[in-house]
Amino acid sequence: MSVPDLTTQRHELRPRSRASAALTAIVAIVSRDVLVTRREIASLLVQTLAQPLFFLFIFGKVLSSIGTTSPRFSVILLPGIVAFTVFLAPLQALSIDLGRDLSFTREIDDRLLAPLPITMVAVEKVLLAAARGLVAGGFVFPLAYWILGSGYQVRTDEIGALIGIMALTALLGAAIGLLLGTIFPITHLSLIFSIVITPLIFTGCLYYPWGSLGVIRWFQVLTLFNPLTYASEGMRYAMVPFQKGAAESLAMGWVLLVLCVSLVLSLGSGVKFFWGRVLS
Repeated sequence: MSVPDLTTQRHELRPRSRASAALTAIVAIVSRDVLVTRREIASLLVQTLAQPLFFLFIFGKVLSSIGTTSPRFSVILLPGIVAFTVFLAPLQALSIDLGRDLSFTREIDDRLLAPLPITMVAVEKVLLAAARGLVAGGFVFPLAYWILGSGYQVRTDEIGALIGIMALTALLGAAIGLLLGTIFPITHLSLIFSIVITPLIFTGCLYYPWGSLGVIRWFQVLTLFNPLTYASEGMRYAMVPFQKGAAESLAMGWVLLVLCVSLVLSLGSGVKFFWGRVLS
């Protein structure tokens, strides 16, 4: 009868390190969320792309066809629609998801039982919501090509800048969604969307370049307090072909600075409020 190898037994019974347990937990949570997202991808795309579709059709196609706007308006409009979609999709998805998880059912507790820091639970939700925003924004391009036809004009020499601005915009939208979802209960979110999102849309330079607002100086200054303005102008820089005499976009240095600062402030505040909600 052989003697058991005690060294091997101790090695087999040794508990996993915290880092290994956390990695396993985060992979399992991400896999579960990706699976749920894949199952709901059709409904998510319909909800997300309905507004861009009608914006592009009415403002980009119909109005230019009947002569109400110039043919170039669709070129100026498209970057704003992409910014709007990439920003709004993760904001709404995460705030509603958190509002539901933090309600009286406390579905968030299932994630908090995993061997993960609380901050990582919040960050995972932000990253997944940002990925949804990037996917939604990516679908706007073929949608615009189909609707706008010859009015579809996008430069291809600034792809890196375009992807970077889209990623920052998606992360910012998700971070603001984290903040709203932890501050307000889900029963108040529809009202908050009306109060917050409507001003963001109409002062975010979605339908007009920032440089053209020089004739309304006070409004031009007001739009600088809206982070969506910098997202739209960054997209416009990376997407609109150069044309002599066209209004210049905001400098990319300012665009990157404001988007990054807004992301840090929103994410930091959102994580802080998330801690308060889950520990209450």
